[in-house]
Amino acid sequence: MSFCWDVYVWLPERTPELLQAFVDRYVDTEAPGDDRLPSFLRTYVTGKPTEADAAALAELRSPDGSSAFTLYLHGRNHPWAMITITEDEAAVLGLSIDDPDNSPARRQEAEKLIDHLRTEFSAPAGIAGVEMPPPRSRHQWRTDDTQLRAGTIPDDPA
Repeated sequence: MSFCWDVYVWLPERTPELLQAFVDRYVDTEAPGDDRLPSFLRTYVTGKPTEADAAALAELRSPDGSSAFTLYLHGRNHPWAMITITEDEAAVLGLSIDDPDNSPARRQEAEKLIDHLRTEFSAPAGIAGVEMPPPRSRHQWRTDDTQLRAGTIPDDPA
């Protein structure tokens, strides 16, 4: 069985510019793997959503009533690029790294990717783990069992 490392960074403020930059740099926009990407972009980047966009994004929410959702997209240079809108109105950006041999080198690559993404997106914190779904809230971010953790996220501003 082939595993992958999932690397995430926390964006306390999900600005349209940062979300667009992540899509531009890391998502295979020619074949994104999820046809709801345009709905996401109209809603969270351009600010011009349609009624159909709201319905399309609602399909991504879990049945527990949470407002959080994740788009799993094909990456340009990574198997997956993930964008999560959290319950806290923040964003979690993620990339996956294939690790078919459970190699220590992939763990080091994940550590470097955390640092790179934190710098690139001015993210206060990053985490990584094997086959780890993205946190959907501050509470999950802080309490999920992860193999790698760097930095801390800010307290809820509310």
